[in-house]
Amino acid sequence: MAHVIAVAGKGGVGKTTLCGLLIQYLCESGKGPVLAVDADANSNLNEVLGVEVEATLGDIREEIARAEMASKNPIPAGMSKADYAEFKFAGALTEEDDFDLLVMGRTQGKGCYCFVNGLLQNQLAKLYPNYPIMVVDNEAGMEHISRGILPGMDTAILVSDCSRRGVQAAARIAELIKECDMKPKQVGLIVNRAPNGVLNEGTREEIEKQGLTLLGVVPHDDQVYEYDCDGKPTVRLPEDSPVRAALKKIVENLDL
Repeated sequence: MAHVIAVAGKGGVGKTTLCGLLIQYLCESGKGPVLAVDADANSNLNEVLGVEVEATLGDIREEIARAEMASKNPIPAGMSKADYAEFKFAGALTEEDDFDLLVMGRTQGKGCYCFVNGLLQNQLAKLYPNYPIMVVDNEAGMEHISRGILPGMDTAILVSDCSRRGVQAAARIAELIKECDMKPKQVGLIVNRAPNGVLNEGTREEIEKQGLTLLGVVPHDDQVYEYDCDGKPTVRLPEDSPVRAALKKIVENLDL
């Protein structure tokens, strides 16, 4: 079974960027192949990784839901919806040399994500036994824990910026993990975008107050912003990038 790493934090703290760099480091260090899962409805992990995604589970769900009303039914005659769904789901896995990527995506228009969440849950249950490591980029908060979508969790990485609100949000997620009885082997906090890679005393006080284990600090780096503006995959940051160096040091200290 895969070692499941769940990455979470409030929106805008850079967790998807760190998640992509984490996947890259795991692949480079020979711990792959990695099953990368973009479980955020506002999915962009593929852009950080520099890969194209042909279809998401949400896309497939919509296609099947609208099939009978379409001018031309995409489901071949004689094939059931269930069989067609399995066929399409198999094609939704984007395969790379060292990792495979599955994107949840979202449903279109109004309505909840319950159905597509269920699709993700079923697909993960089938796929994750085939990989040594699975990395899940969760949406802001951690709905996929409370809904029981993840097949398990061995390591929870909570990401925050240098704000007290970010640390407090991470602490709420840590509490949710306990409430859901997930029992990961390790839960820790990464503070991202710290000026000069240094935490101020206020942030340190809040981390201690919330009882969080600090895994490490990732410095602010203008190159990350520049790569994003230029449409370059973040994983192509140069080897001497301080962000890559800091994350490498953090991962080396994890029990993976």
